[in-house]
Amino acid sequence: MDNAQNLAGQWFARLLDGFTQASPVVPSPVILLAIVAAAIVLAVPRATWRCFGLFVTVIHELGHAFAGLLTGQRLTGIRINSDQSGSTHSLGRGGWRLVWTGFWGYPTPALVGAVLIWCVLNGWHPAALSVSVVVIALTLLFIRNWYGVLVILGCVLISGALLLFADRTLLGYITLILGVALVVGAARDWLNVASVHVRRRRELASSDAYILYKRTKVAAGLWLALFGLAIAAAAAFSVWSLGPVVTAASSQLF
Repeated sequence: MDNAQNLAGQWFARLLDGFTQASPVVPSPVILLAIVAAAIVLAVPRATWRCFGLFVTVIHELGHAFAGLLTGQRLTGIRINSDQSGSTHSLGRGGWRLVWTGFWGYPTPALVGAVLIWCVLNGWHPAALSVSVVVIALTLLFIRNWYGVLVILGCVLISGALLLFADRTLLGYITLILGVALVVGAARDWLNVASVHVRRRRELASSDAYILYKRTKVAAGLWLALFGLAIAAAAAFSVWSLGPVVTAASSQLF
């Protein structure tokens, strides 16, 4: 019992300590290449995407949830399914609020990834983890299916273990891998929804772009383009943030 209490106390102390700025983690060119390779391994092969894609879905649905809360909607439930689909339900006034809420699914993983990359390079990666632990734990209150509960519990356990056992430098590298993987995963998710509109039209009802078209009568293709622009902007910001490291890598390689 005492050991459990001590462990819980250490965990809570690390959670609070995470809100202080650490030394920035700036990877060497070789380590940066390894980080990008690890991120691609997480987000591209089907075998790893089956797991990492569920995390991308969680961020996608949280994007809808936070967008809804910003417009005064009341969040009533989130579902995460084993096929990497999900849904977020809220109550409140419709109109532009529903459009705003519906838009911020696909871009959010890329935006979160870009923020994580910036946090690492500016010494705020412990804070990013502490915030993530709190947000993911609170998400449990709104999950409305058992599979979703298992996915969120897995996220809580992994982030909690990192908080307790990873030192700040290691945590910086892990956060950087996660940030790059989220940007890549967002691009993959966008390609997937685009293929729904081109080749798998029987699945249109699950597409955010199609749902926005039904609500606004604005062409689904335009919504897809806006999703893509937001993801591209996040990717561009990520590359800009990594600019000094990329420049150093180029000078060493060439």
